[in-house]
Amino acid sequence: MKKTDLVLLFCVLFLTFFGLFMIYDASSYVAFRDFGDKYHYVKDQIFWIILGLAGLGFFSRFDYHKLYNLAIPIIIVAIGLLCLVFIPGIGVKLLGARRWIDLRLFLLQPSELVKPALAIYLAAWFSNKEKGRFLEFLMLVFFIIGLVVLEPDLGTAGIIMFEAMVMYFLSGAKTIYFVVLVPVAAILGFILAKLEPYRAARLTSFLNAGQDISSSSYHVKQILIALGSGGLTGVGLGNSLQKYAYLPENVTDSIFAIIAEELGFIGSVFIILVFVLVVWRGFKIASSSKDLFGKLLGGGIIAFLAGQILVNLAAQTVLLPLTGIPLPFISYGGSALIIDLSAVGILLNIARQGNL
Repeated sequence: MKKTDLVLLFCVLFLTFFGLFMIYDASSYVAFRDFGDKYHYVKDQIFWIILGLAGLGFFSRFDYHKLYNLAIPIIIVAIGLLCLVFIPGIGVKLLGARRWIDLRLFLLQPSELVKPALAIYLAAWFSNKEKGRFLEFLMLVFFIIGLVVLEPDLGTAGIIMFEAMVMYFLSGAKTIYFVVLVPVAAILGFILAKLEPYRAARLTSFLNAGQDISSSSYHVKQILIALGSGGLTGVGLGNSLQKYAYLPENVTDSIFAIIAEELGFIGSVFIILVFVLVVWRGFKIASSSKDLFGKLLGGGIIAFLAGQILVNLAAQTVLLPLTGIPLPFISYGGSALIIDLSAVGILLNIARQGNL
């Protein structure tokens, strides 16, 4: 335990079990209405927490250096699973999107698995210090992003792009690449957002959100009502009105709005500070690693975690258009929680072997 990063571990455990409480708080009404069991979502989340903590425990003890030799099979499996979602009978289509594979016990979302898989592969590749890899890097990343966009899931595609760019930057790439790549990625993202009607509607709603609440989409309007109702100190735990089926996705993407309503500005800032601690410890662990593979792997993991946190919180505070990105460790969902907790286990293993 002397070498375990207790700050990171305790912060992640706090967020995970706080999330479990908030899922019960936010879902009890709709769970009873839809399933006749107010504990429906909580039971699922407890099962996923057990699997996620098992993954955290395993990877915190599994020497991360062994992942170096497993990088190629891991990325092949991740891409293969990403392709399987498009095969009828294997992939599951929900709400107009093909993002899941039915494993009977739960639905697996391969795009979540791609995030740590890409971090492992790029860390192994970039630690070789080879030159002239920019085009190969772009081909791999855009191939993966293309599959994710086809699901469609533009938000996750953006997180993967951010993760890949951070890792390429950490590997010592020339700054000129980013001067070219960032605006190109932004333009492509804008075009893709405009091509799909529902994305275009979200973008329009975001651009109009500051003008008049009546011109906002229903979802954004309910988020703003929740944030405004919370005020400085909140309406109190369990006293949210938005959880009574007013706020869409109130246990997944929009759970932070319920937190802000019940805990207010002060409670929301506290939760954000805990996330800041997680990100800070993650980059501290990466920078303290004794080898380049550990530095890049830790940097890639904390990059996709930080990207998810930033995008979700920015969307919930109407600083970005709404996306389908869950809030790490807190939102309801199996694949994301299991992958995120397992990724934290890798970070803890890097910390155990580093100079912290």
